[in-house]
Amino acid sequence: MATLFTKIINGEIPGRFVWSDETCVAFLTIAPVTDGHTMIVSREEIEQWTDADPATWAHLQEVARIIGRSQQAEWQTPRVAQMLEGFEVPHLHVHVWPVASAAEVEPHAIMQDVPAERFDEVAERLRSRLRADGHAATVPGPGPLPA
Repeated sequence: MATLFTKIINGEIPGRFVWSDETCVAFLTIAPVTDGHTMIVSREEIEQWTDADPATWAHLQEVARIIGRSQQAEWQTPRVAQMLEGFEVPHLHVHVWPVASAAEVEPHAIMQDVPAERFDEVAERLRSRLRADGHAATVPGPGPLPA
């Protein structure tokens, strides 16, 4: 059975994508700690990061680094947090989000009642920054990914 993330990747469930390549995608989480909170998700259904082949794992980390740098530049934060856990969705994904203080590293301190319009604005802001940072070839437009 397909995971929730596979359904998002396949367009069965909407997602606000900011990155798409042959190995992974990145989209905003629906439970952000801060604006820009993004998940980098392997296209292949891999249950745990320790099960990923070295090339896939290295690629996800490189994409996380690229997105993290763009988040830091766009939101002018001193740091970017990264987390892996995978308990809720058993599909390899890396969380990255811009942080202004250690208090924003608490992954359960999620923003409440974020309107859809704000998610759209944040996604476009991050896509624009990634394009400006030289990654236009991997930045999709709004809406579902092309088949």
